[in-house]
Amino acid sequence: MSSKNGKGSLVKKYSPLATAAGIGSMLGSGCIIGLSATLPVWKAGLNLSVAEIGIISGSLTFAIAFGSLLAGQITKWFGLIRAFNWLNLIYAVGAGLCIAATNFIALFVGVIVIGLASGCDLPISLTVVSHDAPDEATSAELISSTQIFWMIGVFISYICSFLLSGVKGVLGARLVFGILLVFAIITWLWRTLSKQFRQFHEDDAARQAAKTTTASAQKISLRELFDGTNGRKYLKYFVAILTFYVFWNLIANTWGQFQTYALTNAGASQTQATGLGIILNLVALLTTIAFASVAGGKWRNVAFFVGAFIQLGAFIQLGALVGMAFIGGSAGFMPLAITIGLYNVGSPLAGESIYKVWTQESFPMQARASLQGIINGSSRMVCGLFALVTPFLVMPSHIKMSMFGFSGIVVVVIIAGTTMMHLQHKYHQVTAKSEANEGSTVSANQ
Repeated sequence: MSSKNGKGSLVKKYSPLATAAGIGSMLGSGCIIGLSATLPVWKAGLNLSVAEIGIISGSLTFAIAFGSLLAGQITKWFGLIRAFNWLNLIYAVGAGLCIAATNFIALFVGVIVIGLASGCDLPISLTVVSHDAPDEATSAELISSTQIFWMIGVFISYICSFLLSGVKGVLGARLVFGILLVFAIITWLWRTLSKQFRQFHEDDAARQAAKTTTASAQKISLRELFDGTNGRKYLKYFVAILTFYVFWNLIANTWGQFQTYALTNAGASQTQATGLGIILNLVALLTTIAFASVAGGKWRNVAFFVGAFIQLGAFIQLGALVGMAFIGGSAGFMPLAITIGLYNVGSPLAGESIYKVWTQESFPMQARASLQGIINGSSRMVCGLFALVTPFLVMPSHIKMSMFGFSGIVVVVIIAGTTMMHLQHKYHQVTAKSEANEGSTVSANQ
């Protein structure tokens, strides 16, 4: 009982840091959904061509990807804490450029700056949380809680876009990015000026100095990591996590970018589709909060399988019912809405949250930002390419085969996730046996 209370007090103590990191995640999802929801407004207000809209949309995805890939190098150039403190100011500059944009070039540059800053911030902020947390259980719960803010970003973006949809001209779009700018400025000031955060960083530095030698505290290159004594273990972890996240994100990115598009093509009005977006993402937000409470405990793996099979069942049922899905006029979108609702229940249990925890608890601290950046960036690259064909996949004429295709992707996700859990169990047992043997040897010598 006391250990549980101790863990709870630690989570409470460090939760402001997780919140400051989580707002970075909120800004990441906010720029994705905010841009997606306002593209028609930008197109009309700035007289953009269809090709220019495609470039703007794709540039954000690829900028986030490149930002993620650069995260490790950014920490080497500027230091982990300095990057954590200042990236949100760069994001704010990008949001300001979008607000002031009067043509394609200005909007393009603003979106690129936002994407790069957002892509860098996610792996760096998670690494800071995992560094500063005093133990793995606290770290797991704090890291999974940052996903709540990602969902809040999606939720707020849908609400803002819904409320501002009636504003004439490009003003509504500028207001959406104005809200993102305000949050970015607040987060930058909080991370930079907080004495509490500064103390967390100093405490972590002291812990690391106490338990590491000068050599082991140095930066680890990925080549050294995979070629080292435990290189085989880390490589297996990396392949399992990369496979899991790339395939899971194909589905998540599809519904993130094209949920409204798919619902309107299935017969929903724009108002119905955006209203459903708010409701469906509220479901995901509540499930994410529920997962955060078990992320550091024994029920995490059970939650994973529950979530994975809910996702699988959702796509299979829509594939089976798709013959009825587009019959009955405006009511025909309901089977699709039910599928998205079920997906939003399952995805937080077997998706981004557990991926973040796996990445942060499986690798040495010195390599986490680089590895998570590579995984995030690779996934975004694949999703950016996949987005080129997604509009065709969610059309009524193709959606049946697409649903069974998504079911196959979920199967790959389940296999990769199961592999990861098996590897963790295997290597944790090996470590425990090794420590026990070392203890027996020391006792015998004494």
